[in-house]
Amino acid sequence: MSHLVAVVTGASSGIGEATARALAASGYRVALLARRADRIAALAAELGNGSIAIQADVTDRDQLVAAAERVRNELGPASVLINNAGIMLLGPFSADQREDYRRMIDVNLLGAITTTEVFLDQLTAGAGDIINLSSVAGRTARAGNGVYAATKWGLNGWSESLRQELLPDVRVTLIEPGVVATELPTHITHAQTSAAVNDAYRQATVTAADVAEVIVFALSRPRHLAINEILLRPSTQV
Repeated sequence: MSHLVAVVTGASSGIGEATARALAASGYRVALLARRADRIAALAAELGNGSIAIQADVTDRDQLVAAAERVRNELGPASVLINNAGIMLLGPFSADQREDYRRMIDVNLLGAITTTEVFLDQLTAGAGDIINLSSVAGRTARAGNGVYAATKWGLNGWSESLRQELLPDVRVTLIEPGVVATELPTHITHAQTSAAVNDAYRQATVTAADVAEVIVFALSRPRHLAINEILLRPSTQV
């Protein structure tokens, strides 16, 4: 691989932070993208190896364009894009949750699509990889997670089309975790749902680092092998 440069969205916590750490440990120079500038600045300083922190919201294309320019100028063209930024605002389907629905579609689905579009020229310049963080919810919808599931089902369908369009130059890998110990459920606005889901997540046995290890494994395969989809759950999850 000519450029060990990786871009991670949602790098300020959870799977994004853990993946950034794992990539840095594997020799990548990492561009950390997130809204929380203080967190990613501290993480970039800790990781070293030329890692940079870029405050960027995946729902703002202008910020992403500026981020892509910084990556190219300061690190060189990105060869890996980790579309990790996401929110999980669960709750019953009702007008009360309409802002949550719009936000999830903007971040989870349009955010990944826009980030990929902005970085695509860098990824196709060499041997590139796109990792899209989906979910078990991209396969099996449940009561109370309809729009969240819709964003992940959408991500899955788009990823498969993108995989076919970009082969053999860029590999597209879909990662679909089940329950992982992250702060994801802490943003839920519906009180009853929040209490139940946060209780379940407090018992999570799979860590963000576990998922990051799987991502780095997929990236490390020889170029003639593309791992297109990885579904993973805690061994106790139904």
